[in-house]
Amino acid sequence: MHFFFRLRNHFFSLLVFLIVLTSCTESIEVLLDTPVKININNLLTLSVKTKNNQKIDAVIFYIDDKKVGSSVDKSAISIADYKLGKHQIRAEIRVGRLKKSVTKAIYFLADTKPVVYDFEIINTYPHDSKAYTQGLFFHNGFLYEGTGRYGSSSIRKVAISTGEVLQKMDLEKKYFGEGIALFNDEIHQLTWKNNKGFVYDLNSFDLKKSFGYDKSREGWGLTSNKKHLIKSDGTERIWFLDPNTHKELNYIEVYTNKRKVTKLNELEFINGLIYANVWQKNALVMINPTNGKVEGIVDLGLLMQDIQKQQKIDKNDEVLNGIAYDQENDRLFVTGKKWGKLFEIKLKEKN
Repeated sequence: MHFFFRLRNHFFSLLVFLIVLTSCTESIEVLLDTPVKININNLLTLSVKTKNNQKIDAVIFYIDDKKVGSSVDKSAISIADYKLGKHQIRAEIRVGRLKKSVTKAIYFLADTKPVVYDFEIINTYPHDSKAYTQGLFFHNGFLYEGTGRYGSSSIRKVAISTGEVLQKMDLEKKYFGEGIALFNDEIHQLTWKNNKGFVYDLNSFDLKKSFGYDKSREGWGLTSNKKHLIKSDGTERIWFLDPNTHKELNYIEVYTNKRKVTKLNELEFINGLIYANVWQKNALVMINPTNGKVEGIVDLGLLMQDIQKQQKIDKNDEVLNGIAYDQENDRLFVTGKKWGKLFEIKLKEKN
């Protein structure tokens, strides 16, 4: 009888201890002190405290699950080598025997503002005003173009000087064609919302295979850096794909020194940077492919004004879209959705 009485008391004491322990754990309210946004040329200072000013015995700080500091007072972290965009800060603290974790989102911004460029028109060429341009690249003296819209999507080989469509392959009506890119004598093409892309033979335009998307939500722009396919999805993210499996390997998020840049559309890889159209902005941004920094920007709105003098277009939809680069002759071509002209332009820093 005494044994069961003692056992009961022991059980009761253990239960009380657990309740107290749980109560104490829940009573520790941890405050993680970090900025919401920070430029990567600044040191990131991390510190924690409890709401009731309980003494913190130990702390470990993490950025995206990587340990970066462990000072109870403050930890000053260099973030110069991090990609731009959203990151997760986590602090794990110990007060006596009790432990608690707290997380907070933080955004890393570029260290400097973009270089602003001006442009001059070198040449203008005819362009099919019925072509809803979604993708464009230059190869061996010709332009290859991907067009969009349900029922009129295609891939084309085009003569630059005349705008003549030399070769064409139409997509099924259920597909809305998007960006195209060349890799190993194959044309890779995205579709918008079908979660599907296609691979064609460069010379015959014969369909070789199709592929699906992974984490990127839609297909917008596509280019190549000779190692990966590079894909935009309408957000601030740019994805790097294995060109054989089309698996999304990683991504960058595109930011200036002040904000993110969304609606990234047609892409072209030029001299180590990713050039991107910004949908409805009639602008090009030049993006560092390592960390997502906007290195430069050019407003090409005057080109749309030029087009509007010649033809009636929808200024909200039939906007600048299409970038191609002739590396051998250093020629940059741009056009727009249903524009009757293709422009060869030269960029120069604005004074």
